[in-house]
Amino acid sequence: MTELMNIGFGNLVNTDKITAIVTPDSAPAKRLVQRAKQEERVIDATQGRKTRSIIVLECGRTVLSALGPDTLAGRFHDLAGLKEDK
Repeated sequence: MTELMNIGFGNLVNTDKITAIVTPDSAPAKRLVQRAKQEERVIDATQGRKTRSIIVLECGRTVLSALGPDTLAGRFHDLAGLKEDK
């Protein structure tokens, strides 16, 4: 069953499709976002706030979130724990 993770402000991402969650501070991460914007592959879920994490999906899309990578990783692991309990 598909699990959806809240990435802030009511926006949800399919956890099965997440490849990586990274911070936007490094130059390679900034280039990743810039390239994705040029190719129209960015989904901006920040609601106008500062980007604190970048979520890379299997399909090549890049999702920007105002929540930090630690927060998102915790939510991801909480959902993974729920799957194991079932």
